Amino acid sequence: MLERIGEFFDARLDEYDNHQLTCIDAAQEFYPFAARLLPTEPDARILDLGCGTGLELEQYFPLNPTARVTGIDLAPGMLSALREKFPGRALTLIQGSYFDIPFGENAFDAAISVESLHHFTKDEKLPLYRRVRDALKDGGYFVLTDYFALSDEEERFRRSELLRLKAEEGLLDGVFYHYDMPLTVEHEQEALRGAGFSSVEVLKSWGPTFALRAVK
Repeated sequence: MLERIGEFFDARLDEYDNHQLTCIDAAQEFYPFAARLLPTEPDARILDLGCGTGLELEQYFPLNPTARVTGIDLAPGMLSALREKFPGRALTLIQGSYFDIPFGENAFDAAISVESLHHFTKDEKLPLYRRVRDALKDGGYFVLTDYFALSDEEERFRRSELLRLKAEEGLLDGVFYHYDMPLTVEHEQEALRGAGFSSVEVLKSWGPTFALRAVK
């Protein structure tokens, strides 16, 4: 049975960090890699989409302890765990959907999302990515580290399976459920370029997981 995203992750809060770091191939490599891509200037402002318990921030705060991070996540339990990890850090944590919450304009030096955006379609991501771009300062950039479909056929199959499951369970549109339906890297890049980013590059990959950087 499909579960709403926030409820899914809060129900697994006690095991979340261990699962992410030990059950996902190369997680011990890609979380630090993504963190090292973020600005190290004092008081850098960072937007973290789907911040969860802050696994990327565990790697980032030692590199930039004065960074000011705005984290957004659907799961209130995840945000509570994140807050407890980082006492004294400049954190603004918002419980809700990053599709709905305003980011402002020209407000952040960088944005990051790790292992979150593979739950959504290209059409859903495009307006989000426009808002992320607008929220970045000139020269700012978005670090996206996630896992991707390795073929168009895989991408189509995952999408059709979600639609089948929603129909079987009588679920309505407009609600986000925990179901993985990653895009291909090429389609992800198309969405970022379509949102107005001036350049989008693949920096590194670990099997189906890729690190992308999109520059405003």
